Amino acid sequence: MSTGLIIALIVIAAVVVIIAAAMTLRARGPRRGPSLKRRFGPEYDRAVARHDGDAQAAERELTERVQRHGDLRQRALEPAQRERYEARWTAAQERFVDSPREAVAEADRLLAELAGARGFPDGGQYEEQLAALSVHHAHHVDGYRRVHRVAHLRVEDARDGGTGTEDMREAMVAARALFEELVRPARHDGGGHTGVRHEDGREDSGRHRAGLNGGRKAPSARGGHMPWALHRRQAKES
Repeated sequence: MSTGLIIALIVIAAVVVIIAAAMTLRARGPRRGPSLKRRFGPEYDRAVARHDGDAQAAERELTERVQRHGDLRQRALEPAQRERYEARWTAAQERFVDSPREAVAEADRLLAELAGARGFPDGGQYEEQLAALSVHHAHHVDGYRRVHRVAHLRVEDARDGGTGTEDMREAMVAARALFEELVRPARHDGGGHTGVRHEDGREDSGRHRAGLNGGRKAPSARGGHMPWALHRRQAKES
């Protein structure tokens, strides 16, 4: 076989490999966006907006989050731990009536501690903790973001920016969804799920649905009902 023929065959083989690789990447490419969008839901749209509409840049960021935190194993809570966290959340809700800003700050601290107890990055690494939570609780993590933002605003900045009692109330309501996701027993903890699973993989607990249904009630740690304190007419500006 001549040298020219050998070179030609090598070139043809290389071209075939390149074409095959390009076709594989093209086949994978269109699926990544929808897959990430299903997994991250509103977090996907938020990432796209943060990247000024650049979906590819947003998908790279979200893919990196999955690579960093996708294998995170959430630790189970002991029953006594769960009761303490639920009691603290109940107290924060009740405190909102007279001291909404202090209640929001306590909710922010509580979510950071609870996430750390479940195995997420420590609350001192807020951005990394938030990124990890977005991978595993994408549909509820924005409540934590909202509470954290309000809790860390100075009083004068909050007033200048129009962050009033209603904004704090809405932040607390949104944050409660993540709290309930983190505090409830998982299947491997010996607790059953009683929620409804959606097509995108989300599962809403019965407690979550009742708690956000007009802000009427949410179960206590001991199975009773506690009053939901965050009513528009009751809360006072702190």
